[in-house]
Amino acid sequence: MLRIITNNFAVLTVLGVGLAWFFPTLFTWMTDGSIAVAGQPLLSLALGTIMLAMGLTLTFDDYRKLAALPRALIAGVALQFAVMPLAGFAIARVLALEPGLAVGLILVACCPGGTASNVVAFLARGNVALSVAMTMASTLAAVVLTPLLTGWLAGAYVEIDRWNLLTNMIAIVLVPVVAGTLLNRLFPRAAGAVSAVLPLVAIVLVILIVGGIVGGAKAQIAQHAGVLLLATFLLHATGFALGYVLARLLGLGEVEARTVSIEVGMQNSGLGSGLAKTPAFAAQFANLQQAVLAPVPAAISAVWHVVIGSLLAGWWRRR
Repeated sequence: MLRIITNNFAVLTVLGVGLAWFFPTLFTWMTDGSIAVAGQPLLSLALGTIMLAMGLTLTFDDYRKLAALPRALIAGVALQFAVMPLAGFAIARVLALEPGLAVGLILVACCPGGTASNVVAFLARGNVALSVAMTMASTLAAVVLTPLLTGWLAGAYVEIDRWNLLTNMIAIVLVPVVAGTLLNRLFPRAAGAVSAVLPLVAIVLVILIVGGIVGGAKAQIAQHAGVLLLATFLLHATGFALGYVLARLLGLGEVEARTVSIEVGMQNSGLGSGLAKTPAFAAQFANLQQAVLAPVPAAISAVWHVVIGSLLAGWWRRR
């Protein structure tokens, strides 16, 4: 049952977004800040839980293995933070996006790879071990690179508080991942038992977050639907295409190139939308309407990347 749900992540995401469109209140409680636990918004706790789930599947040996940094891993992570941020900036410029949409698109483009890419890599007959290592490495690198790249590229539209973004990345990404790894080390049997249901938990939380963003910004999405769908599609299509082509040009094999393509093309959209939704990030915009638009590209990208990735995986799998 769990495998069926995981393999149909794309379908479930699309269904979740469709449901959020017609029944927004089923999802907006996750992202509207109305619920807090121990003073923390539910959205931040959900993002932290997703990262904790990732950490529980890791061991400290996994971190040590990254020190070896094989060529495919270096190439993949480098392409992740070169292709996507530059593509996001270029698309925002070419399509003359409004500041809120442009900043949101650039932010999600500067985020690390998403854990759904590991499932898609498996379906595409890619190198799953490389996919997991790339997701892990890009997530750790993103703690520093996401604030730096977002501040540099999105700074053309609005002054980005890089320090605030860095502290959010540490709190939402680094601390939960390391805490999960530590719990795995101290309580391996319990961590192993919990890990069996973690993919399901992560999928449900991502769908709730994306649905909450879509439901809460329904009017803005309807107003900008055409350019929004085009921009996010171009971002992920560019990532998948250049990830594969450049990997091959760098001398990587077919299986490795597929894996790099998937890792570059699939972003942690839940993280992007969550960061853009934080009050401190929204406060950087002089216009409240633009602040409301900022989380939307990440929410729409969550649909596009799993749809494109799943279709691409099916094609590669048949080959």
